[in-house]
Amino acid sequence: MKIIILSVSENIYSTERLVAEAEYRGHQVSVVNHTKCSVLIGKSKPQIMFEGRDIIDDADVIIPRIGSSVFRHGAAVVKEFEMNGVFSTATALGIARSQNKVRTLQIMNRKNVPIPKTVFSINPDDIEQQIELLGGAPVIIKLQEGTHGLGVILADSKKSAKSIIDTFINMDTSIMLQEFVKESNGEDIRAIVAGGKVIASMKRIGAEGDFRSNIHRGGTGEKVELTNKEKRTVLRAARFLSLPICGVDLIRSKRGSLLIEVNSTPGLQGIEAYTKINVAEEIIKFIEKNKHFKY
Repeated sequence: MKIIILSVSENIYSTERLVAEAEYRGHQVSVVNHTKCSVLIGKSKPQIMFEGRDIIDDADVIIPRIGSSVFRHGAAVVKEFEMNGVFSTATALGIARSQNKVRTLQIMNRKNVPIPKTVFSINPDDIEQQIELLGGAPVIIKLQEGTHGLGVILADSKKSAKSIIDTFINMDTSIMLQEFVKESNGEDIRAIVAGGKVIASMKRIGAEGDFRSNIHRGGTGEKVELTNKEKRTVLRAARFLSLPICGVDLIRSKRGSLLIEVNSTPGLQGIEAYTKINVAEEIIKFIEKNKHFKY
């Protein structure tokens, strides 16, 4: 099978692992920097140009590793592959939806997937009301597009929350506010989904004094077993966002587990290290059996 991994570098851990496992299992693998691809349409046959040649017929499957800073172009490249019959482990629609945290939560809320109380607004005149809608301070302020815990701020008082929110709104930066779930205690759960199955899950524990649990921010992890209800939540989220392979993040609260985010490009380093599961191999095995998989 011919596999193209869309990634900005061959030297990223997750990309290296996917290449290694795919080649070990006998597949032809190439890494293509999607930021250097050009899409030509308007002819009878479209083209995806990379390093001077058309690569649109060079893949049976693509594995997008699309970062938040270039997701619009990356999603357009993925879409062109999809429209020409190439299976993608993350659909263009799913990439676009998951990169916007508000859009993700809107979809989850409509589908009755439990989420934290969330407010988004661009009105600087009712900041106090926005905070009160969440039950008052402390509140979490998040950029609508962000990753690895960047752009996530805990405002522990109404005064500091108003100051931060006002600054972001005046900078024309899209944000959202979420209730602070104290009992989550700086911990969350990351589950990796592949085609309707949870293949690995870990608890992420924030560094001392940091409410964020991201391993990129100095946190640690440990293997964790999901409850049946959590598994259903995770799998429903992947299906509703049209993401055959993804990472789903939950926090545990007094009213049950709440979905906080879905990642179309989940990193593999932390979860492989802490669970001892060969996640990259599981992804390649899924592709071998399900290269025509659709939700």
